[in-house]
Amino acid sequence: MGLISTIIVAILQGITELFPVSSLGHAVVLPPLMRLKDMDIRSEAFLPLLVVLHVGTAIALMLYFWRDWLGILSAFFDRDPKRRGEQFRLLGLVIVGTIPAVIAGFLLEHYVRELFGSAFLAAFFLIVNGVLLFAVERLKQEGHNPIGALTMKDAAIIGIWQCLALIPGISRSGATIAGGLLLGLKHEAAARFSFLLATPIILGAAVLEVPKLMKSGGHVTSVALIGGVVAGVTAFIAIAILMRWMKSHEFKALDPFAYYCMGFGALSLVLLAI
Repeated sequence: MGLISTIIVAILQGITELFPVSSLGHAVVLPPLMRLKDMDIRSEAFLPLLVVLHVGTAIALMLYFWRDWLGILSAFFDRDPKRRGEQFRLLGLVIVGTIPAVIAGFLLEHYVRELFGSAFLAAFFLIVNGVLLFAVERLKQEGHNPIGALTMKDAAIIGIWQCLALIPGISRSGATIAGGLLLGLKHEAAARFSFLLATPIILGAAVLEVPKLMKSGGHVTSVALIGGVVAGVTAFIAIAILMRWMKSHEFKALDPFAYYCMGFGALSLVLLAI
């Protein structure tokens, strides 16, 4: 891919990976819509860029939530038993919430993406994603709870919600935020926990692609590295915007993303049919 195409893909990755609008859905739908023949996320040629995009996004998440991650790491050295217990508990919640997606990813990812990997189905599931976000805002509990109110069972349930993101068009952050809201978390807490869960998943996705990259004989080019930096910067800005939005819009904060997904998905279906 050329530099301009790489930058465009990196910006889209940085935004759609973290906004609840499904980066995978956009990656499947946009190439046929824009006639981008060199943008096949399943091709070996795309692997180097895919790796650095994931790394860039994961680094952005770790930098934005550095206090959370530093607190978790400090649990191993903190002498205050109360503080250490709180941080170990948060680590436990993240681990428990990550396990379902890891298991589902290993067992089902290939089959699910082969089954639902067409642009038409991705566009359809973007509409489903929008309907899900819209419905959750009307079905959720009155959320006032922080992350600390979650039980291990709650974390596992949110982790199961995350498994829906294996389907192109269903957003990982949207699904986990939805799960958190239905369990009584406030929007800001649901989004924060969603991104804490996303960090090991996104970083793990990059690590899993490295053996494929080495086997294919590909290498990370300077253009791909530029893409990784652009994705990271874009992702950091996207996180900051979304977290501020969630904090200041406790009432139906997901509605704009729901309308976008339903509108873009419907328009994509029409354009793909032409």
